Amino acid sequence: MSVSYRQPGVVLTDRRFTVPLDHADPGGETIELYAREAVASDQAHRADLPWLVYLQGGPGFGANRFIGRPAWLGRALKEYRVLLLDQRGTGASTPANRQTLPLRGGPAEQADYLTHFRADAIVRDCETIRPQVTGGAPWTVLGQSFGGFCAVAYLSLAPQGLSTALITGGLPSLDAHADDVYRAAYPRIERKVAAHYARYPQDVERARRIADHLLTHDVVLPNGYRLTVEAFQSLGILLGGSEGSHRLHFLLEDAFVRTPRGHELSDAFQEEAQSLLSYAGHPLYALVHEAIYGQDARPTNWSAERVRAEFPRFDAAKALAGDEPLLFTGESVHPWMFDCDPALRPLRETAELLAARTDWTPLYDPARLAANAVPAAAAVYHDDMYVDTAHALTTARTIRGLRTWVTDEFEHDGVRAGGPRVLDRLLALARDEA
Repeated sequence: MSVSYRQPGVVLTDRRFTVPLDHADPGGETIELYAREAVASDQAHRADLPWLVYLQGGPGFGANRFIGRPAWLGRALKEYRVLLLDQRGTGASTPANRQTLPLRGGPAEQADYLTHFRADAIVRDCETIRPQVTGGAPWTVLGQSFGGFCAVAYLSLAPQGLSTALITGGLPSLDAHADDVYRAAYPRIERKVAAHYARYPQDVERARRIADHLLTHDVVLPNGYRLTVEAFQSLGILLGGSEGSHRLHFLLEDAFVRTPRGHELSDAFQEEAQSLLSYAGHPLYALVHEAIYGQDARPTNWSAERVRAEFPRFDAAKALAGDEPLLFTGESVHPWMFDCDPALRPLRETAELLAARTDWTPLYDPARLAANAVPAAAAVYHDDMYVDTAHALTTARTIRGLRTWVTDEFEHDGVRAGGPRVLDRLLALARDEA
C-alpha cells in the first residue's frame, strides 16, 4: 500500500515494486525496488504532469534522502512528477551487503548475483516499473554520474521508454576498458591535488606529516577500519566535489592532538575519516565499481590498483623520501579496501571473483545511439575528476542529436551545487531553446 506524506513544499508517496533479479529470466527470482514519488505541494492535484525518473550516482549509492526540495528538485517539480528510485541493492530496495549477501550462498553465488547490478539491469528495472508509474507513457530520465551511464544504456536498450534524456557528469566511454579509464584518471587526479595545494599550501606539510605517522604506526579507527597510508590518500575522493577541497583542508587541520604518549591522531580526525572511508552504507560501490566498465572477455582484475603502479608519484613512501608533496587518490577501488574496512572484509573473495570475471556483456549499442531520436542533453564538467572529459565528448559525438554543455563552472556535483541552473540549461538544450 502506498503511503503519502508531506515535507516543506513537496508531497511524497512511497512506492514499492517487484522486478526480476535477471530480466532474461522473468519467471525466476525477484527482488524489491523502493522509490519515492515527489510532486510539488501546489501541483499535487494535477494528474496530467509528465514524469521524470532520477537516477543518482554510484554505482551503489542510495542518495534520495533529504528534507524538503533541493534546488534541482524544486526546478524539476515545476513541470514534472519525479520518481526518486533507489536503484537495485541500494537504500530501501532489497539490500546487497555483508549481512544479506550470505543468503545467496558462498562467494561464487554472491558474485553471480552481483553481475545483475549494472546499468543494463537498472534500465530493465525502469522499463518494468514505468507502465505502473506513467500508465505506459514515456518519461524523462535525469542521470547524475553513474546515473548518466544508465541513461546512455537506456538510449541503447530501450529508447522507446524515454521522452527526453538529461545527463549530468555521466557520459561514459562506450568501449574503454577499466585500464583506459584509470590511465586517464590518475593525471587528472594529480591536477586536482595540485590545485588543492595551491589553494591551501599549508596542507602540503600536514598531509606529509599524517602519511609519515601512518607509515610508522598501526592505526585502527573506532569502527575497526585500519587506517593505512593508502586509505588516507583515498580521501582525495573529496576533491571531485564543489566543497571537497575545503572539507579536506579542515580535516587535515585538526589531525593531531598532544597526549601523554606524544602526538596522536585526534578523535575528531578519526571520527571524520571513518565516516568518509567506510563503505558500510554503500558496499555495492566497492563491489561493482570496476564491473561497470566490463563489456568483453577481459577481466577488470583490480584495474585501478594495477594502473596506479604506472604512476609512481602516487607512492607515499617515495614521496616522503624524496621530499615531494603527498598525492591523494580519487574515485577508485582497491583490493586493500577489503582488508581495511570491516564492512567489506567478509566480501573479499566475492570481490576477487568479480575482478576475475570474463563474461561481461555489452552495455551500450553504438549503432542505436548513432540513430538516436530521443531529445538529449548532457552537462560535461571540464576536468571532472570522476569522468574523463575526452571520453565523455567522444561519446557525445556518437549519440545523434545529443547537445552538450561543457563548463568549468561546476565540479562533478554540479546538479546539486548549481541550484536550478544546471537542470534549467539541460532542459533548454534538449528542447532546442538554447
